[in-house]
This record gives sequence, C-alpha cells and structure tokens, in this order.
Amino acid sequence: MTELKICVGSACHLKGSYEVIEIFKYLIRNRDVSNKVEIKAAFCLGHCTEAVSVSLDGNIYSVAPDNAVEFFDKYVMDSVRKL
Repeated sequence: MTELKICVGSACHLKGSYEVIEIFKYLIRNRDVSNKVEIKAAFCLGHCTEAVSVSLDGNIYSVAPDNAVEFFDKYVMDSVRKL
C-alpha cells in the first residue's frame, strides 16, 4: 500500500492542503487505485515554509493545488507501479 501523508497544519492549511487532499481523493478514484493508495493527514512534517508538505515513500515534497495532478501522476503512480 502506498501511503500519502498530507500536512494539515496551519501553514499548509492556509496554502491549500484541503484542496490538495480533495484532488488526491479524486485522482485515486479516477485512476482506480483506491486499493493501492491511502491518504493520511499529518499535523506537521517539518517543512512549513515549503507548504503544502506531502510525505511519500519517506520523502517530503511541496505540492500546491495547481501541481497536484502532475505530482500524483509522476510520483504516486510510480510508487504504485512498484508494488
């Protein structure tokens, strides 16, 4: 199972973490990977100045609503293919 942790702390919330979560939820359904990708909320991933912080496979990425689809298709789907 690929685990996506999205920060929902103050800085990330203000920069669109809720929107990123909704985009990821849509993409999980749309790409038919609901049995392979799990979304979890995190309160701080320690990269507040780079918000919205997303943890995937031990790495922290900065994701915004406007690049969430690109991030998902490049990194998350790559992680899913490795399963």
